[in-house]
Formats: sequence, structure tokens, C-alpha cells
Amino acid sequence: MFESLSDRLDQVFKKIKGHGHLDEKTIQDGLREVRLALLEADVNYRVVKDFVDRIRERALGQEVLSSLTPGQQVIKIVHEELIELLGGESADLAFTPDTGPSVFMLVGLQGSGKTTTAAKLALHLKGQGHSPFLVPADVYRPAAIDQLHTLAGEIQVPAFASRSDMDPVAICQEAIEQARDQDCDIVLLDTAGRLHIDEHLMQELSRIKESCRPQEILFVADAMTGQDAVTVAERFNQLLDISGVVLTKLEGDARGGAALSIRSITDKPIKFVGMGEKLKDLEVFHPDRVASRILGMGDMLTLIEKAQQEFDDQESAALEAKFQKADFDLEDFRNQMRKVRKLGSMESLMKMIPGMGKIRDQIKDARLPEHELTRVEAIINSMTPKERHKPSILNASRKERIARGSGTTQADVNQLLKNFSQMQKMLKKMSSKGGGMSGLNGLDPSAGLGMPGQAAAKNKPKKKIDRKKQKLKAKQKKKKKK
Repeated sequence: MFESLSDRLDQVFKKIKGHGHLDEKTIQDGLREVRLALLEADVNYRVVKDFVDRIRERALGQEVLSSLTPGQQVIKIVHEELIELLGGESADLAFTPDTGPSVFMLVGLQGSGKTTTAAKLALHLKGQGHSPFLVPADVYRPAAIDQLHTLAGEIQVPAFASRSDMDPVAICQEAIEQARDQDCDIVLLDTAGRLHIDEHLMQELSRIKESCRPQEILFVADAMTGQDAVTVAERFNQLLDISGVVLTKLEGDARGGAALSIRSITDKPIKFVGMGEKLKDLEVFHPDRVASRILGMGDMLTLIEKAQQEFDDQESAALEAKFQKADFDLEDFRNQMRKVRKLGSMESLMKMIPGMGKIRDQIKDARLPEHELTRVEAIINSMTPKERHKPSILNASRKERIARGSGTTQADVNQLLKNFSQMQKMLKKMSSKGGGMSGLNGLDPSAGLGMPGQAAAKNKPKKKIDRKKQKLKAKQKKKKKK
């Protein structure tokens, strides 16, 4: 998401920072590049015009021209205006104040991802302690009802037993009563969509809105559709008065135009974004964090939140005890490696760390650590539980079997075992000095367990310098000169 926009803006800011003093012409040239970058990212032209005008007004004032570091000040202004453009701050869901269940209605065109988003949102709310109830109200699309029931089973959430011959309005009304009887506090209505907006669709959605009075009407839009998503969102907002937007498929090569335009055009906040195909891949939309990602400043808060979901304090304490006893084995390492990989690809994690985006571009032709992690995990998977717990029992025949099973070589297995032994000693040493889990948190799992050619290059011993030979060569040079 936003990669092409980020690259273009980075080039613009490099030019601006290259000037020791900013005059009006330099700022105007820079803003022209910013405008082109936003238009290429498929941002609505009205949004681009207002955005650039606000930056120009601030940049041409004393705020920049009197600054000691004008280039940095321009970036600061763009960052602040970008946050404002995206909504200023994250928007919470509205829950009903009375005893009845809160009703959230999902609307949008067919294929935008409403059904999957309904299940993702149910899982997200369940994780917050709520009791969601899923309602398949799309009686027109083949297998839509079965799809939502299957997803509900995966996340262990109750769903209403809809039938394709039922009236959608009646389905929603009966489902709310059933949810109340089952003590569910949230009802998620997965409504029907069309390939385009038509009168019949909007009348049906209006009737559901009038009869169920939802606390939230969330417009689900496919970010890949660009400007068309903005047009459709505007139309849905006029007819239904939506309360918020959910953008799906932002993990793809979406240029970001929809995310930057919808908020301004509809004046309704983006509340969630879909960042993958898995049901857990739904994130709360934070304008400040997204603005930082666009400008290459990273997003450490999101990275920390993801890590907190995967690692708990009790497990960390147990691992620390294992370090101190030198009992941290390959089974433990594999478990930790899998948790790190659950946070996302190495490429996506690098984007969240400030400054790492540029390094990622420099090594784009090289193999990223996750490729090495795949090989390391394959080797560990080929071992028996006893071998993973006690690698010292691995002899030549066992290593040959492991290499065949993992599709690697015996040299790869030896390199892994050698580097793992060194890492065990390092972790024990860090723990004995009171480093605790901080040592593990700063550890790149691939750095200590790389394959030959990666770790071997790092551990290559330096050549000893022969001082006598150097003196002899120096004398011979002097004789030749004479």
C-alpha cells in the first residue's frame, strides 16, 4: 500500500532538503511534484487541490521561511496535513446505550469483501470481550449464506439460520431478536450487494435501516478500485448516511487513492482496513500511523501492538529461565520463529521500522531473511522431537537424513547447528548479566542461523599480517629506487 506514492514523495523531499534556504520558487516546484504524485496515486483531484493549497498557505508563511531547517519543516507540514486529510484521529464504533444488542450494518457493492469483513469484524470484537452474532442477509448471491456460516464456524461465533427464500428485512428483524435471546451484544448484518448501484438494492437497504435502526452503517469498499470506490461511497452516503468506511485489500498494490479521498469526499471516517486474506487481518485505521507510513517514517506502534498479541509475559519468563539454564533448544527457537513470522513478512515489518524502508530498497535484489528462515524451519522440521531437544546426538547419518528430508545439504545442517550453539552461549551470557528477554527482542532470528555464504561470510577470520614480509618488501622498493 502507498509504495509508489511514498517513493515519489521521498524524491520530492530530497530535492527540498537539498536547498539550504527555501524561497517561493523552490516551494512552488516542490508542491507541483507533490500534486503530481497524489494524482498518480489516484487521489481525487478536488482533494489534491485543497490539500496542496493548505500546504502552500502554511509553507509560504513565516512558519517555514524563518525556520532554521526549512526542509524538515516542510515535511512536518505535509505530515500534519496528511493526518488531517485521513481523518485526524481514529474513530471508534458506536454501541447502543440501552440493554439491546448493537446493530452494525455492512453495505457495499458485490465483490467488495463484505462477507469476509463481517467475519473479520466479528473476530476483532470477540477479541475485545464482545459476543457478536452474524446475520447472512444476502439471499441473492449463490452460497453467500453458506460462506458466512462456514466463517462463523471457524471463529466460533453464532450465526442466524437464513434461507434464500426469506425476505432480507425479515431475516434481520428475526436475527436481532434471536441475538437478544442468546445474550449477544452485537449483531452484524451482512447485506446484499450488486455489481452496480440500482434502485432495488438501495430500497432494500433503506428498509433494513428503517426497521433495524443500526448504530453503525459501514460502507465496505475495495481499495483496488481507486476512484470508482470514492464515487460509490459518495452515492451510498447520500442515500443511507453511512457512519464509517472499511477499506479492503490494502495489502495488494493499491495506490492509496481511495484511502486518501474517501474521508474528504464523504466526510465519514475510515474505521477499519483489511490487510490480508486471513480472518485476523483487520486493523483499526489510525490516520497518524498511515501518514507516517506514507512518508517513510515507519509505524512502530502497530508493530508493538502486533507483537503484544503474539508474545505474553508468562511465556517470556519461561523462556528467560531456559536461557539461564542453557535449556533453550531448537523446538523453542522454531516456536519463537513462527510467532515472529505471524507478525507479517520481513518486508512488511521493515516498512514499520523508521528508516528501514530505504534499506529494504537497497537489498530488494538480495534474498530477504524470511527466505533463510524458511530453510531453517525446514531443517528443524525434519528432526525428531528428541533431536530438536538435544542436537548433540546428531551424527553423520542423522544429519544426512535431515538434509534429505528438508531439501538442503549436510553442510547446511552443520552450519545451522554450529550457529545455534553459538547463539545458545550468547543468550546464556546475556541472561547471566541481567539482559533478560531484551536480548531476545533485539535478536534477528535469521542473523544467528543463516546458511553458508551468509553467516560464514560474517564469521570469516581476518588474515594475519606478516610484519617481517612487509619490512622486506619495503627494503626491496628502496633498493630499486636507488
